[in-house]
Amino acid sequence: MELVKIAGPIILAFIMLSLGMGLSINNFKNILTQPKNFFVGALSQVIIFPLIAISIALIFPLPVELKVGLILLAAAPGGVTTNVISKFAGGDVALSISLTAVISLLCFVTVPLIFSFTYPIVTGQVLPFEYSIGSIIIQIFLITTVPVVLGMILKILLPNLIARFEKFFINLSFILFLVFLFMAIYQEYDNLLGYFSASGMVTFVLNVMVLAGALLLCSIFKVEKPAKKTILIETGLQNGTLAIVVTGLIFNDPVYLVPIATYSLLMYAVIFIYVIGLKFIYVEDSE
Repeated sequence: MELVKIAGPIILAFIMLSLGMGLSINNFKNILTQPKNFFVGALSQVIIFPLIAISIALIFPLPVELKVGLILLAAAPGGVTTNVISKFAGGDVALSISLTAVISLLCFVTVPLIFSFTYPIVTGQVLPFEYSIGSIIIQIFLITTVPVVLGMILKILLPNLIARFEKFFINLSFILFLVFLFMAIYQEYDNLLGYFSASGMVTFVLNVMVLAGALLLCSIFKVEKPAKKTILIETGLQNGTLAIVVTGLIFNDPVYLVPIATYSLLMYAVIFIYVIGLKFIYVEDSE
């Protein structure tokens, strides 16, 4: 867990800084112009995902540590690569950017609150003695919200420079996420091997279920196709780095990281299949 506690916050802060560099005030206008789509996307991420994670944690006979890992994963905002994937899938990129931006900016509040409410439900125990919601809020604020705001400020002050390196920073952020994820797994691999087999199917079911839940929500609110694609992508892809870092802030046992790691590996495969399927369906329809 030492790697998670030391390198994690630094890598996460850089990823969030890169996210901020790609944002502007105009990106938030989508909330006002298409409030329904934003509401459905936010509801899907902040409410539906945690509810499904709680249900799975209560249904499946998992060790308590893995159940807690599931709800920490569910509390995280969407991943920073969703904007690029949404564009490739023909989704609503403006909606993707606004969802990523707002939920990431507010995660210093939403993540501790979701964890505080769901931990007693899933475990039947009180919160860990050393857990302080105020301390966690401050720490998440410093390593997520502050870098995003700083990135936006840098874009205003140095627009040409940021525009030149924006794509590089986004790509580097994704690479750092993968490197950090594999290093965190490798460091404790021998101790966690049995837990990976236990959580693999559960996290796959979670991923499929949250996509189905987002699809159902979009159908209920009659969300149009491009926005629907984006909401599914935003819901299915979680900020795994943030979830791992927050877990490291609360717990010292690497077992809690296992569901986050397995989900982070599986989610891109599932979304890739979904996006490729969309491309295939689009070609079939056009013929």
